[in-house]
Amino acid sequence: MLKKRGELSEDGTPASKRRDAPKAAAPKAAGAPKEPGLFSRQGLREVRGELRKVAWPTRSETMNLSLIVGVALAFMTALIFGFDWAFSNLVLRLFNVQ
Repeated sequence: MLKKRGELSEDGTPASKRRDAPKAAAPKAAGAPKEPGLFSRQGLREVRGELRKVAWPTRSETMNLSLIVGVALAFMTALIFGFDWAFSNLVLRLFNVQ
């Protein structure tokens, strides 16, 4: 372990100098080419290529899933409305407001 940290030399004697920590990467020069962004030609080509890999649902699958979401939404709305109405009537009767 001491060898890995640089505190021992190859023959096992204490190292006279510890290894320096790795230096940070130098900043890019002002004239260095930039990486392509999303709105460059290459970026748009890559986006189009990735969108071709997507497994898009068929029209019937989209319609069926939309129907399921609509039914679930209507059910949850009715359930919350029912609980709200029941609890509000219970509280009003409890305080003899009605």
